[in-house]
Amino acid sequence: MTDTAHAHTAPTNAGAPAGAHAALHDRHRAVMPDWLALYYDRPMELTHGEGRYVWDGEGRRYLDFFGGILTTMTAHALPEVTKAVSEQAGRLLHSSTLYLNRPMIELAERITALSGIPDARVFFTTSGTEANDAALLLATAYRRSNQVLAMRNSYHGRSFSTVGVTGNRAWSPTSLSALQTLYVHGAVRDAGPLAELDDQAFVAECVADLRDMLNQGARGVAALIAEPVQGVGGFTAPPDGLYAAFREVLNEQGILWISDEVQTGWGRTGDHFWGWQAHAAAGAPDMLTFAKGIGNGMSIGGVVARAEIMNCLDGNSISTFGGSPITMAAGNANLAYLLEHDLQGNARRVGGLLIERLRAIAAGLDVVTDVRGRGLMIGVELTDARAASRALEAAREGGLLVGRGGLDGSVLRIAPPMTLTVAEAEEGAAVLEDALLRAGGRV
Repeated sequence: MTDTAHAHTAPTNAGAPAGAHAALHDRHRAVMPDWLALYYDRPMELTHGEGRYVWDGEGRRYLDFFGGILTTMTAHALPEVTKAVSEQAGRLLHSSTLYLNRPMIELAERITALSGIPDARVFFTTSGTEANDAALLLATAYRRSNQVLAMRNSYHGRSFSTVGVTGNRAWSPTSLSALQTLYVHGAVRDAGPLAELDDQAFVAECVADLRDMLNQGARGVAALIAEPVQGVGGFTAPPDGLYAAFREVLNEQGILWISDEVQTGWGRTGDHFWGWQAHAAAGAPDMLTFAKGIGNGMSIGGVVARAEIMNCLDGNSISTFGGSPITMAAGNANLAYLLEHDLQGNARRVGGLLIERLRAIAAGLDVVTDVRGRGLMIGVELTDARAASRALEAAREGGLLVGRGGLDGSVLRIAPPMTLTVAEAEEGAAVLEDALLRAGGRV
């Protein structure tokens, strides 16, 4: 896609004085929790961004292939979003859900129309964690059960309830939970006891396992919560149609399906607007959750559900910060830009070129075991976490920011803003090629 709206100018300052960066890191360690992860051996401060580029506190520019964990969905400093935020800030920053909120109603109208869920209602939150927490509350209240099905290797947030349905041990700091969670096969296609099967046999075995689990060890399960593409898990995904096959089994017992679209929503996968649509034979899920990209950096999350499910709570509830006027203004402007500029189509086209380029690079490298993904949601799996760490550091040295994921941290996660151009994709691929060569000891 062509992009003349964002010229990539040099930073206006020369960067922080020598030593200031180390001092900031010391201040961070003095007041922040030890478990608050930082990337890189020498953590970096990001000071500003424009388009697909960001600058650090030392004045160096980077091509951003991670977007603040898939959150800068359109572009850094997108004029349409910054203008909407500024204008709303000049009128009213906050009101709470105790008052009618025009920007919130307008965004809810757009999202319900796009969701595919009939007679849908939206509840806005401030994060994906809170959105999944709300969906679990609704499901367990509606079904009067605390039993939940989740996928192995999954990640759904950092709250007490969402940790309780997270199947990735690296992101599950406690086994204590108010929920009884049963973990299901299927989300990781190329590892585990079923990896050697073809797609049809793989799906059949996963469905058989689900049915057996429900027959043997479950009573009145509330819901299955699943990411169509596992984000923190390393951008792993089942064969298309798996969740449609699961849905047939779930429907036999009235079990709800929650599609966690925090990372897959808004067209990032290119082929579909929502990740669940790769399993569309099942129809829309009972609930979907969203966050991250819709706010382009502003704190927006939410859950969409059929009215009978959303309205099942019989206690009072409000949200102080969910659906705030300023974040809703950002969401409306960002979503309008995404739709008007067909960023889903751009993700499909540019993402397709990028993944093929990365596969060509990886073909001659023993350090890379897999390149997978859809649209602008691409995972490059390396032989181990140490190799991934070397590649992450080398990419930064080359002026490129990427993420990491996977059960053991061996996957590079590539998810740039969806306005990425072909030239920028080539630029990033060239840096990644050098980083992978360094990770494998070739340079």
